[in-house]
Amino acid sequence: MTLAEALRAGAARLAAAGIEGAAGDARVLLCHASGIAPGRLTLHLPDALTPEAEGRFADALAARAARQPVAQITGQRLFWGRAFRVTPDVLDPRPETEILVAAALEVPFERVLDLGTGSGAILLSLLADRPMARGIGVDLSPAALAVARANATALGLEARAELRQSDWFAGVAETEFDLIVSNPPYIADDEMAGLAPEVRDWEPRLALTPGGDGLDAYRHIAARAAGHLVPGGRLMVEIGPTQGLAVAGLFQAAGLRDVQVRPDLDGRDRVVIARA
Repeated sequence: MTLAEALRAGAARLAAAGIEGAAGDARVLLCHASGIAPGRLTLHLPDALTPEAEGRFADALAARAARQPVAQITGQRLFWGRAFRVTPDVLDPRPETEILVAAALEVPFERVLDLGTGSGAILLSLLADRPMARGIGVDLSPAALAVARANATALGLEARAELRQSDWFAGVAETEFDLIVSNPPYIADDEMAGLAPEVRDWEPRLALTPGGDGLDAYRHIAARAAGHLVPGGRLMVEIGPTQGLAVAGLFQAAGLRDVQVRPDLDGRDRVVIARA
């Protein structure tokens, strides 16, 4: 079997399983199974698929047909121009979160705190683009922190990124951050059933929903953020597209200033920004 034949058969299998973007997913999985850079697959399509690669491709197709996300199968996701390790213990970094990173980089900072760091994608992207900055990433999950530490090491950032287990601010005594960022769990409990299986069944529930109306994490962050920021320090959080007014109201009620809501590239509310 050639790679071209395997690609056609794989795309057909995923399409039959109801996978949107079946052809693209099959291409990524074939590159992963064959050890071929995605940009060079076309050059290798006439080549024979080795038995070992054929077995890996079959396993990857079976996992994808079971709705496991591609990033979990390949073990990585590109985010903000860098490859991050991804496992079922962390959220799959999404393009929408890059809106938060871009906003955070608009103003210089030296000390940053990332609440609920997960894979470390936000914190490590910020530190990689600001060589003089240092940061702390906290997460309740030891498994997530292990993924973040692996990503920090892979990017050469372990000396500037401290990763510690903490329930939000509980393990953070520092009070002089000039930037706090977070992509907290924000899916309301009654919205969980409507999520795509790739999200609902494969990503960590703790990172998806706090239960209830989905706003508990923002209430906690709003109540405590100012005590950990320098005067004029910035707080930035990712939100669900219907939560802009509610989260902005929580920040204003907590005494935070200059509250604004930023849209994503589709025009949906995505980031709330405030100052201490």
